[in-house]
Amino acid sequence: MIDEKRLENAFKELILALGDDINREGLKETPKRAKEMFLEQFEGMNYTNDELVDLFNKSFDGDYLTDSKNMVIMKDIDIFSHCEHHLALMYDMTVDIAYIPNGKVIGLSKLARIADMVSKRLQLQERIGNDILYIVKKITKSNDIIVRIEGCHSCVTARGVKKRSKTITISKIGNIGKEVFN
Repeated sequence: MIDEKRLENAFKELILALGDDINREGLKETPKRAKEMFLEQFEGMNYTNDELVDLFNKSFDGDYLTDSKNMVIMKDIDIFSHCEHHLALMYDMTVDIAYIPNGKVIGLSKLARIADMVSKRLQLQERIGNDILYIVKKITKSNDIIVRIEGCHSCVTARGVKKRSKTITISKIGNIGKEVFN
């Protein structure tokens, strides 16, 4: 669990380390506001993947969809996260999830909630895809899942090489290919 008091004190220390006055009018409430922002942006740190399975395990009988010709695809789920290497923002990210039902289908809003929650951690883009894959597999029992993520990383665009680029990662299991996203 996130230690709220320690987090707020860390923001006070950061402001002091940057050489600013913590008692300056514009900064008096900043540690508290920054703490609240971080509690929201890092909510996923409070849950393991298995706890997220339990939290979002709202599936429906999908026996009528067990034919391998049927597929569920949800595209363009917007998320953001923070790079665990620099604490830098990973932004303009979209997640596409596709799976072939194996007797169960998950509510579409749950796919978006899963993507959102696993992104609210100190992350790597590759791990976000693997986390989503793990949770969707546990809930749907599908052996055919693919997760495609595309995003920009401020640790590349705002520092270091300072080049705008997109990173694409694909996590998959089974006989489902990236062509489903064309």
